[in-house]
Amino acid sequence: MTETTRRNVVLGAGGAGLAAILTACASYGSPTTEAVAEPPAEEPSSDAPEKKPEKKPEKNKAAAGGGKALADTSDIPEGGGKVFESEKVVVTQPTAGDFKAFSAVCTHAGCTVATVSNNTINCPCHGSKFSIEDGSVADGPAGGPLEEKKISVDGDKIRLA
Repeated sequence: MTETTRRNVVLGAGGAGLAAILTACASYGSPTTEAVAEPPAEEPSSDAPEKKPEKKPEKNKAAAGGGKALADTSDIPEGGGKVFESEKVVVTQPTAGDFKAFSAVCTHAGCTVATVSNNTINCPCHGSKFSIEDGSVADGPAGGPLEEKKISVDGDKIRLA
């Protein structure tokens, strides 16, 4: 029978702790986005007559006031903002009636920013903070600003341009 010694217990506990740390670090700060590839277009067979793709009617974006409506202007607090995770966009209102939009992807490690508070857009992964006015870095480790996104305000709706 093998004798359990203090050394074996300490080594086993240390090895288990190291495994837990390495597992946690392997996913810490990893981007939360996944690329989705479009399926390849089907090649027409040589003996079948060539079929032209069906044209779908396009929506008139100008008539709709821009792209998809993200929110009502009342949803964005003055001096704050809101993160739209599925669109990877954060919309802010630095001063009354002045709306800005930025990419919600942190320039440090590609994480999605999570909150807007105290005039900053905050990344939970490593603590980077960005200005709600221009997306510039307010506190690192991010080295570059958030990319500005085009939006339009149509009445009380904020839309991606």
